[in-house]
Amino acid sequence: MDGMAKVDCPFNRASETLGNSVELQHVNLRVPDQALATAFYITGLGLTRDPYLMTGLDNMWANAGVSQFHLPTGPAQVLRGVVGLVTPNRELLLHQLHRARRWLEGTRYAFAEAEGHVDVTCPWGNRIRVHEPDAARFGRIHLGMPYVQLDVAPGTLPGIARFYDQIIGAPAAMRDGALHVLVAASQHLVYRETDAPQPEYDGHHIQLAFADFGGVHAKLAARGLISREDSEHQYRFIDLIDPEDGRRLFQVEHEIRSMTHPLFRRPLVNRNPAISNNLYAPGHEALAPAMPPA
Repeated sequence: MDGMAKVDCPFNRASETLGNSVELQHVNLRVPDQALATAFYITGLGLTRDPYLMTGLDNMWANAGVSQFHLPTGPAQVLRGVVGLVTPNRELLLHQLHRARRWLEGTRYAFAEAEGHVDVTCPWGNRIRVHEPDAARFGRIHLGMPYVQLDVAPGTLPGIARFYDQIIGAPAAMRDGALHVLVAASQHLVYRETDAPQPEYDGHHIQLAFADFGGVHAKLAARGLISREDSEHQYRFIDLIDPEDGRRLFQVEHEIRSMTHPLFRRPLVNRNPAISNNLYAPGHEALAPAMPPA
């Protein structure tokens, strides 16, 4: 209204804005052996097997905060990049990783300490980089999947940025020599250029949820990019193109869900791996993925 005094805002409102993508729910990697996958993801990394869904021998969902690894049985798939994890206790993580060796000898399993993180390799060659909590870098989480980094060919980052900006509606910005695409609160897809030869794409996928589910579908369909129509709540695409010339820049399947999908923001169970039958305290079995109030 005319004459109304301007209210000063002490907050950076732009920093709280999400783009069209509002959830990074899972990374899907086929595994040939569910016992080895259990030894790595549950015993080694200290994650939690979903107690309600995919509880048989042909698939496992491993919870990591609000995200998951989906691990169906099949020929091994290897992400061309690194999955970033945050876990609350580096000393406990190293104990778990040492303990898991007894089941994982003879595979590609390995781990190495570095300043600020631990680099871990799964039995089939997937790379996991595990960090301690850092609110300034990863948001206020104790446990989670703050990023998935993908290795791409030199010269592709400007086109990938245009793809996510113009077609997907997800903010993308260069930081530390890589393209960071905001896909959920404090979660990013990170694209980093490399000269190293990359293997052929083997079908692994990531899953996002879009607020403008139908609008993005229309843009993708107009360019012939929809690869699969799963249900009224879900579709998929594989090719990332440069909107300026249609040139294919990278391939990774994106499983896209709507915010009306029955599994959208489904609460996940996360256990406290420090608790065992020999070291037990009632009421401490669960691990809160978020940090306590500041």
